[in-house]
Amino acid sequence: MASLESLTEDLLVRIYKGLASDADRKSWRLVCRDFHRIDALTRSSLRVLRVEFLPSLLANYPRLDALDLSVCPRIDDGAVSLLLTTSRSSLGVLFPRVSSHLPSGRDPLSWTRGLRKLVLSRSTGLGYYGLEQLIRACAYLESVDVSYCCGFGDREAAALSCGGRLREVKMDKCLGVTDVGLAKIAVGCGRLEKVSLKWCMEISDLGVDLLCKKCMDLKFLDLSYLKVTNDSLQSIGSLPKLEVLALVGCSLIDDTGLQFLGDGCPLLRVIDTSRCNGISSSGLVSVVKGHEDLVQLNSSYSLTECSSILLRFFKDLKNLNAIKIDGAQVSDSAFKALSNCTSLVEIGLGKCIGATNLGIMRLVSGCVNLRVLDLTCCHSITDAAIFAISDSCRNLMCLKLESCNMITEKSLYYLGSFCLLLEELDLTDCGGINDTGLEFLSNCLELSSLKLALCPTISDKGLGHIASKCQKICEIDLYRCNGIGDDALAALSSGCKKLRRLNLSYCSDVTDRGMEYLGQLEELWDLEMRGLVNVTGVGLMALAAGCKRLADLDMKFCENVDDSGFWALAYYARNLRQINLSHCNISNMGLCMVMSNLTRLQEAKLVHLNKVTVEGFELALRSCWVRIKKVKLLAALRFKLSLDVRETLRSRGCKIRWD
Repeated sequence: MASLESLTEDLLVRIYKGLASDADRKSWRLVCRDFHRIDALTRSSLRVLRVEFLPSLLANYPRLDALDLSVCPRIDDGAVSLLLTTSRSSLGVLFPRVSSHLPSGRDPLSWTRGLRKLVLSRSTGLGYYGLEQLIRACAYLESVDVSYCCGFGDREAAALSCGGRLREVKMDKCLGVTDVGLAKIAVGCGRLEKVSLKWCMEISDLGVDLLCKKCMDLKFLDLSYLKVTNDSLQSIGSLPKLEVLALVGCSLIDDTGLQFLGDGCPLLRVIDTSRCNGISSSGLVSVVKGHEDLVQLNSSYSLTECSSILLRFFKDLKNLNAIKIDGAQVSDSAFKALSNCTSLVEIGLGKCIGATNLGIMRLVSGCVNLRVLDLTCCHSITDAAIFAISDSCRNLMCLKLESCNMITEKSLYYLGSFCLLLEELDLTDCGGINDTGLEFLSNCLELSSLKLALCPTISDKGLGHIASKCQKICEIDLYRCNGIGDDALAALSSGCKKLRRLNLSYCSDVTDRGMEYLGQLEELWDLEMRGLVNVTGVGLMALAAGCKRLADLDMKFCENVDDSGFWALAYYARNLRQINLSHCNISNMGLCMVMSNLTRLQEAKLVHLNKVTVEGFELALRSCWVRIKKVKLLAALRFKLSLDVRETLRSRGCKIRWD
């Protein structure tokens, strides 16, 4: 049998690249020095959680092209200054624990020369000085993400403009950026191809116009929820290379603006005008007529009705693969017209008025290549429509049937018999679904996401059928499924080892025994367990000890969990980033332990904690204010917390929501 020493470096690299998950790659690099070296030489992206390890990580991974600092709360101008120093002794000032582990003889700044993508979203401590240093040091940087940086304004935008090679800038919800800041980016970064300005509320037509004039290579532009008008669409129409345009929630544009798009943007392939109340079918006709290569069109909750003229033009779009017209009024004849779009793989019809069995039958008779179909809140749909879908669309991968109350176990029989490639199924609030139906559905072995919230007639038995055969399940929603208890969790823990997201809120039969079963799910990442009144500190301790990867935990109204459970949570659940403890019986000491020990915690909801005093809140907030980014507190505390605590939290970029 060949030994590891006989494997060449090229072969090891090929093996390493075949590892699919982060867990597998972590196990790989822990095997031996050679495996760790292969990991270091091959790894191209890095997501850093703790700033003190950043210098040694950057030195050990010299071939990085993507660096994510979005969950590294202590990154600020000072840290960046020392990080970019060439002196090992200077690095030891801020990073004494790791400076001795830096590789000798290697340039500490070698990582800057290969970096192409930098993610700084939610980096509240980084200002214009540190940002400018980073941008100038990483001379070949092509992509920067500063989304949700609450302190990001025009000065920071000016720092960003130093990146002359930038091709992508993402600034979603940078509320301090105005037309002035955008102008500086447009002038300094003339090579931009992708720009996202979603929720940048201070940007107007003036800034968009200058961006379009200076960055003629733009291929992707997102102006969602901006107060732009038709003037911006006229400017956008002059972009010769634009392929993707998102205008979600732009309430000031209308059909006249869409006419400008119809006459311009010759390469446009994807347009999203959802939630634009001022547009109609005639405006979309202008866009469709001028762009025969259109691939995706989203006009959800914009159209009052889908006209026959618009549907007629859809037929001529040979490359169209996705249409979303959620909320529009449709007729059976409209579905017949849509059936002529044989290239469609995705259709969104959620909350469409007039969707009937006959209409769906006509639709799927032609659109046999559908992969994704959204029928959310189409209340007239029955088992007959689901039979037609299952029989015609054998390659269906995602089906959304929320609040389709007239479907029964027969629909799941059809899906389990014909749609064997189904991966996502939403049955929320489908009261006709029962255990027999889930047994039929368990034949869909590719199922990865199953939503059964508000289905009162399913029980442990039905979920047992799913768990025994659908071993690829990653997400299950059981919100207010009153028939679900510990036996269902036992089945999930043994059959669904890949489960990452689970909603058990208000499943009142779940007890500590069920939590012990959940503790066996090592991949569990997101758990909602609101209102589990039969769970105590013992159950929370078992959960925390077993689910080391838990990052998001909602245990609102878990009133019988005492401090023993919260102490265990503080000790074991070191990966937690979001937590909801509202209406829990946690004490001052328990809250301080949770907030201080969970070093990756970024968001906490702490409403109606009756056992916690004002002093307890102050101590807990002081213990985490270096990293916490969002906290929800009772409104009564607004005038009871000291000014020092409130101002320090705000100065560090923490958003306080008063309930």
